[in-house]
Amino acid sequence: MTDGWVMVIGLEVHCELKTTTKLFCGCPNMFGNEPNTNVCPVCLGLPGSLPVLNQKAVELAMAIGTALNCDIRPSTFHRKNYFYPDQAKDYQISQYDEPINVDGWLELPDGFRVGIERAHMEEDTGKTTHVGATGRIHGADYSLVDYNRSGVPLVEIVSDPDLRTSAQARAYVTELRSVLVATGASDGKMEEGSMRVDANVSVRRSADDPFGTRCEIKNLNSVRSVGRAIDYEAGRQIALIESGDRVMQQTRHWDEDAGRTVTLRSKEDAYDYRYFLEPDLVPLVPDADWKAAVADALGMMPAQRRARLADLLSDAGSVTDARTEQVATVVDLGLDDLVVEAIAGGIPTALALARTANEAATDPEAARQLDTGSYVALLSMEAAGTLSATQAKTVLAELLAAGGGDPSAIAREKGFEAMSDNSLSATVAQAIEGNPDEWARYCAGEDKLAQVFIGQVMKSTRGQANGKAVVTELQRLRG
Repeated sequence: MTDGWVMVIGLEVHCELKTTTKLFCGCPNMFGNEPNTNVCPVCLGLPGSLPVLNQKAVELAMAIGTALNCDIRPSTFHRKNYFYPDQAKDYQISQYDEPINVDGWLELPDGFRVGIERAHMEEDTGKTTHVGATGRIHGADYSLVDYNRSGVPLVEIVSDPDLRTSAQARAYVTELRSVLVATGASDGKMEEGSMRVDANVSVRRSADDPFGTRCEIKNLNSVRSVGRAIDYEAGRQIALIESGDRVMQQTRHWDEDAGRTVTLRSKEDAYDYRYFLEPDLVPLVPDADWKAAVADALGMMPAQRRARLADLLSDAGSVTDARTEQVATVVDLGLDDLVVEAIAGGIPTALALARTANEAATDPEAARQLDTGSYVALLSMEAAGTLSATQAKTVLAELLAAGGGDPSAIAREKGFEAMSDNSLSATVAQAIEGNPDEWARYCAGEDKLAQVFIGQVMKSTRGQANGKAVVTELQRLRG
């Protein structure tokens, strides 16, 4: 930051778990159903109802802890007491001083390591919709409460205050989301509320000064919002301090449209919630065999998958910044297995990576369902020159839309026939004849003008020509 100011950022990420039912009852854990249909006496907090812990939720929480290098410990559940309309019991069952996962870390793609203080289990609240111009409780005409989400299992992942820039915070959220999806614990859909971020932000004049007074920004639901909210809040705090005021510890709301944070309430401390042990749940004590079984069931994490592709790129001598970015894209979308299988099938590394990171990534869900054999067959046709790059992209789009198929058959249906050498030579000659000035400059060494002739040939052949073959012919004629 400018003028020597230093940000201190800690993030609390709430992740809804991908269970069939809620944390303490048998109600469906489903997004988008009619309001107040996935409810029962337990999640509505009716008298006489008792919670029963969801074993699958515990296993997913342990999977998250394992992936984040945490120590998985015996834990207890507490009642966190507060009143709000979306919390029907007037308390939330959460973990307090004995969480299930503690003392972990997450390494970002650039090698920076962020400490994980804890990753504890709790139940989600319901959802309140304030109807009116502002969408906030102040000024609302009326409010609606939906308890479908109440009781959905959550893991809250609390980082150490190790982050120093909004860019680091965005990278942390992005990497954490990839880890959560890779474990199978969450779908990571921030737009649906499956993953929500609270950012604790403070500033200090230098890295040697004590931490400043922090403010918490609640319920950020996109990586972009995380970065914008942190930058705004840091600037707000600096302006207060430099004007002679002091920062008050608060919980604040991020207004995406206005691009600023606004006060919600003064910040609560733990004693405000009056935690006490949940009397209807026994301590949770995972044994060594259970922890080992959860760990054994985990697949490769994003960092390992990026390293696997980086090794393949290194072996092929094709490591560039652009390809490193492509690696990050295919791993984030869960398409790296396609790349690995294509390379194993003899496809050049650069081609396998480029088609997957660009064209296949336009519909990642369909690409994940694509038959590997069909994908390798298509890329083999492009690598051999049977299909041009443009034609291969068209066939791939058809494969994705249809959910699979025979790339050779699709190519035939579309009239994608390989051009003969004689036909290509004649077409290239026509393009040269029609662009004499560009040809003279190309012959003088302006290699980028090859694109002019490639474009002309593609237009004449309706995309049937192979761009690489056109360049080869141009170089042959230039001598």
